[in-house]
Order: sequence, then C-alpha cells, then structure tokens
Amino acid sequence: MNSHTVRNLLVRGMLAGLGAGVLALIVAYLLGEPRVDAAIAFEEGHSHEHGEELVSRTLQSTAGLATGVLVYGIALGGIAALAYCFALGRTGRFGPRATALLLSGAALLAVYVVPFLKYPANPPSVGDPGTIGRRTLLYFLMMLLSVLLAVAAVVAGKQLAPRLGNWNATLVAGLGYLLVIGVGYALLPAVNEVPEDFSASLLWQFRVAALAIQLTLWVSFGLIFGHLAERQLLPRSAARPAAVPAAD
Repeated sequence: MNSHTVRNLLVRGMLAGLGAGVLALIVAYLLGEPRVDAAIAFEEGHSHEHGEELVSRTLQSTAGLATGVLVYGIALGGIAALAYCFALGRTGRFGPRATALLLSGAALLAVYVVPFLKYPANPPSVGDPGTIGRRTLLYFLMMLLSVLLAVAAVVAGKQLAPRLGNWNATLVAGLGYLLVIGVGYALLPAVNEVPEDFSASLLWQFRVAALAIQLTLWVSFGLIFGHLAERQLLPRSAARPAAVPAAD
C-alpha cells in the first residue's frame, strides 16, 4: 500500500471518527449525563465540603462533553485507520468493509470490554480520591495487557493456520487469549470503593450507559469507515455492474 493511499485512508479514518463521535455524543448526553447528575447530587448530599466550582456543570455537560468525545473520536479514527492499513489483506479473504467491521469489533473487545469487565466505569462520588492514580494505572495495565495479547493471538492464529486450518487455529488462539486474560484478572488486584449507601440501580445504569457509548462509537466507526475505505480502495468501475451490450 503506497503512501498516498495510506494518507487518504488516514483522513477518511479521522472523518469517520468524527462522525462516530457525533453519534456517541448523542448517546452520552441522553444516557450518561443524567446518571452523572444523579451521582453528583448523591455526592453533594453526603459531603460537608462544597468548594468553589471552577467550571460550571452546564459547561461540562455541553461544550466540555462535546470537545472530549469528538477529539477522542477523531484520534481513535486516525489510529484505527493506520491499524486498518496494516490489517487489510492479512486477515483472510475479507473486503474493505468487512475488514473495517472486524477491526472495530476486535478493538472494542480488546481496548474497552475486557478492561471494563475487570475495572468497570464508576460515576462521580464512587472511589477514593487518594487512590485515583493507582486505579488509573491498574486500568491501563489491564488495557495494555489485553491489546498486546490480542495482537499475539492474531499472530499465533496465522502461524497455526497452515497446520490446524483457519477455524481450529482461530479457536486455539482465542482460547489462549482468554486463558491468559483470566490469569491477568486473577493476579491484578480488585478495586471496590463503592459506598455502601450508593444506589445499586444508578451504578448499573451508569455502567450500561458507558458501555453503550463505546459500543456506539466503535460500531458506527466501523460502518462509516468501511464505506469510505471501500470507495477509496475499489475502483468505481468495479463497484458498478458492467453494462450489457445492446442486441443487434
């Protein structure tokens, strides 16, 4: 793949990330922000310290939220587009759209779902401020382990395929990934700092909303980028059926 094609795919990836970010922003505003407000109300009702608010809650939930989600989407799109350039043609007989969806699904699982199952998202008022550095480090260690193991599983699957066949090699590599992830789950310390009187339903709703945001972001990116990548990589003449010559 030449540099011109890579550059075009990178631009399309960032545009797809922006579009996916807009959709994720809508989900975040409709599902996530009401739960954040409820968690903040809980915190204010149980805390005797009320410091001066540097940034208003209204600004946080509108312009601040939009800036964070859209910048994240654009950055995600650029990184995913570069990974797509490497993966295209190396994942079997998948076309541009299928490769984009496959990459997005794998990234969703490795980057977010697997770390989320060990260290799920928590709303404000959940967690000791003194342990935020430790909790952040543990989460990123889990994410790094998941991503590296996912890459190792793909490499192992390709090496085993000639001997075991594609299906068996995929099963062996996948089971190996799950086994090592399970060991990581067992070895890394658990974090449970949810207050006893915090609403279990609110905690559940917040975590479902966080998962829905990421699901929207990654799936919509795969669909949008797959469409844009196909238009870039496949000649227009190949996308249209050949004209049938008129009979004499």
